[in-house]
Amino acid sequence: MATAKKAGARRYSKGASRTVASAMRRRKRGTLKSGPGGKGGTVRSRKQAIAIGLSEARKKGAKVPKKASGGAQ
Repeated sequence: MATAKKAGARRYSKGASRTVASAMRRRKRGTLKSGPGGKGGTVRSRKQAIAIGLSEARKKGAKVPKKASGGAQ
C-alpha cells in the first residue's frame, strides 16, 4: 500500500484540485469544450478533462508540476 509521506510538500495545490474537479463536472454536464475559445468540440474523455483542468489551474497560477515532455504512449 502506498501511503503519503509525512514530511513533504503537496505536488498539486488545493486550488488546482478544485479547478480539475470543476472541469470534470463540466465534462459530465456536457459543457466542457476543447481547443482555443472552446471551438474544438465537446470533451468526452476523462483524461482530456483532467488535462484541461490542469492547464486552467496553471493559467490561474496554482501549484501544478510542469508538463511532462513526451507524447501519449
